[in-house]
Amino acid sequence: MATVENDELSPTSPIDESDTGILSGPNPEPGLNGAPVRWYDADRKEPYTRITPFAEKHDPAVEFFFKPITLTALGLALTALAYIAMSSDVLEEGRDKSRWGVYAAVSAFLLFTMLHARDGPFIRPHPAFWRIVLGINLLYVLGMVFLLFQDLPSARQMMTFLDPSLGVPLDERSYAEDCTLTPTVLWNAIDIFCLAHALGWFGKALILRDYWFCWILSIAFELAEYSLQHQLPNFAECWWDHWLLDVLICNWIGTYLGMKTCSYFEVKHYTWRTFRQSRGLKSKGKRVLGQFSPHDWTTFQWEGTSSFRNYLVVVGLLAVFLMAELNPFYLKSLLWMEPSHPFVIARLAGVFLCALPAVRELYQYVSDPRKAVRMGQHAWLLIATICTELLCIIKWGQGQFTEPFPSHIRVFLSIGAFLLVLYPSVRFGVPSARRYLVKHGRDKRSKIS
Repeated sequence: MATVENDELSPTSPIDESDTGILSGPNPEPGLNGAPVRWYDADRKEPYTRITPFAEKHDPAVEFFFKPITLTALGLALTALAYIAMSSDVLEEGRDKSRWGVYAAVSAFLLFTMLHARDGPFIRPHPAFWRIVLGINLLYVLGMVFLLFQDLPSARQMMTFLDPSLGVPLDERSYAEDCTLTPTVLWNAIDIFCLAHALGWFGKALILRDYWFCWILSIAFELAEYSLQHQLPNFAECWWDHWLLDVLICNWIGTYLGMKTCSYFEVKHYTWRTFRQSRGLKSKGKRVLGQFSPHDWTTFQWEGTSSFRNYLVVVGLLAVFLMAELNPFYLKSLLWMEPSHPFVIARLAGVFLCALPAVRELYQYVSDPRKAVRMGQHAWLLIATICTELLCIIKWGQGQFTEPFPSHIRVFLSIGAFLLVLYPSVRFGVPSARRYLVKHGRDKRSKIS
């Protein structure tokens, strides 16, 4: 790899020997007057405004994807809809015509959200992608609201409309049958779920972007499994499965790799070159792949102990994450779905995609309330989704989980709740009361004098 002295090239953009051609046009100056522009620095009238990347608007090859094409999309959608709805050849291929109607309705809804929903904090790979994610989340929460008004047998029956193989009771498996710590037992305990643990915590690290938060959440989830194993047998695991295999190996590997990825994006020099200004096929290919990487990166500093407001936000976010982690275990148990069922995997992947912009919006809402005057749409909808799932679990779980909480679990939960209240009382309440008394005493002395 060789470098060429050229004033039009960024010092961080090396040129490959295989690259040919010359740059077309001068390299645009990044940002405004040389200062980088981020989406939350904009002077906006609404909490979120559309930020067009400064490089793309100089490149007609990329600018096309940021132009509104609402009428064109409407015409193409109506053409496809008319062809499918009025062509008997197409409809005869499907056994259930109502299924085609549902698919068409969902597609029309997602098309509307893609074209007209408000933009969120992310602009890569394209704002329309995150609008579709928002639309899918809205469809899911609407489905959960509908199921909330059904009893458990009816909900199970309705799930068979989506997948006829469902509706069969499952045998719950316990992972605490042989807890002797031997190489053979440890090797037999390694399965596909270990990889799922690592991938899951890699994603959580990208969402939360904080080591301590991930560690607290990892330990809290294992404690939640201890507390709820009397309801779900698959929460019963050996001690070494909880703390060695899960926390110290799988979760740590995923968190470490995720935080290393965050560190890379944090220190990366973001100099976006247009497609036409990229030299050669190799550089153009890198530019295309770069469209699927972040446009910029914001490091999260939650600072849960700096103020009472931040403490409430961190505890609330921790509770929401725990609910998001526990809900699929209860839903698959109540609705009789295997852990490897596509619906379960799709739910986990969907929550991950929704949580990426949602936590970013929540962080902006907490850290800069003057600009983010209301909570973002992704954050609001994701909280509504998780809480709706919890309501379904509470309703359907009546009569299903009859075994009461063991006494030691109730004592443990009571101590945890007491500490959650005690810490902010000592950390924030006592100093505030002391300042109030001092100020009140000064006012009294000033009145007397």
